[in-house]
Amino acid sequence: SRVQALECLTCVKQDRWRIYDPENSGFISTERFRDLLEVHGSELDPHKLEVLLALADGNADGKICYQDFVNLMSNKRSNSFRRAILQGGRQLKGAVLREEAGLDLSQRLVRHIAYETLPREIDRKWYFDSYTCCPPPWLILAITITEVAVFLYYSLQLNRWVLQVSDPLFLKGPLPYHPQLRAQAWRYLSYIFMHAGIEHLGLNMAMQLLVGVPLEMVHGAVRIGLVYVCGVLAGSLAVSVADMTAPVVGSSGGVYALVSAHLANVVMNWSGMKCQFKLFRMAMALVCMSVEFGRAVWLRFYPPPFPPCPNPSFVAHLGGVAVGLTLGVVVLHNYEQRLQEQSLFWIFFCVYTLFVLCAVFWNVFAYGLLDVKLPPSP
Repeated sequence: SRVQALECLTCVKQDRWRIYDPENSGFISTERFRDLLEVHGSELDPHKLEVLLALADGNADGKICYQDFVNLMSNKRSNSFRRAILQGGRQLKGAVLREEAGLDLSQRLVRHIAYETLPREIDRKWYFDSYTCCPPPWLILAITITEVAVFLYYSLQLNRWVLQVSDPLFLKGPLPYHPQLRAQAWRYLSYIFMHAGIEHLGLNMAMQLLVGVPLEMVHGAVRIGLVYVCGVLAGSLAVSVADMTAPVVGSSGGVYALVSAHLANVVMNWSGMKCQFKLFRMAMALVCMSVEFGRAVWLRFYPPPFPPCPNPSFVAHLGGVAVGLTLGVVVLHNYEQRLQEQSLFWIFFCVYTLFVLCAVFWNVFAYGLLDVKLPPSP
């Protein structure tokens, strides 16, 4: 059936497509496309015809774009296509996923997450049918549990729950990034497990769980981990370049990468996103991000308790946002598509790699050339 479908593609090349698109708009209606498939794909059974139509008309707007159809048939959506063809026993339903009744609690949760994260109805249906909770969303949960455990450890050790950063022992551990210890490469990542206080941990943990877990359930630990780690690393490197004397703590770089990517994906696919109260919820997410960022800015310029060592920097937030709006958007926008076949992914990945290399050279040479006066080691 795959070969037959590809043969259909050869019959709808650009010149033939223009017969059905006299206005040269790049689109034809699904009714004309159905007629074309029935003429040139007579050996395809009705279910497979419905699958091709549903996959090609992903926006459910009654129109099919020529280039989108070519991308579909050239294996740009291999996983969904293969599962759609192999699961021939499943009849494609005309009703939207939201109207399906008789679902238990776990199925309603999966359906809710599908509407929270995916803009295309066909993607929501395939995700709902294929999700098995194996493996579970372990990555974000593991990171959050580790952050809480580290915070509790330091809270008991320092006997302080709020503004732990004001304690002289706070930065002496092996986890936070400090400019004097920038040669210890693990600190560019391990700083996410330290937080300035319960107010810092609470906001980051709330956004991390409410956004990160659903995204991991849909896109998987590998893709979400890629965005998160890139945001974390970009955050610490951005601090080492733009705020050279400041330490860094907190998972804001990774959290802001995920939240920014998700919000940008919602805005870019506003008409397709069917989550409830999306404008209000998007406003609340922006408020939470603004409150956390404002707290970080205030803390950075608040007189440090032990000068000349400054308070932790807020620049890591900006590094995370930059990653989320570039690399993160591409990852979340291309659900189940092969990222290695997306040219935009490689463009942003190369830009990110170039930034990392430049930041590494900056850390090696710039501090000495600029004769930066760093605070003493903790």
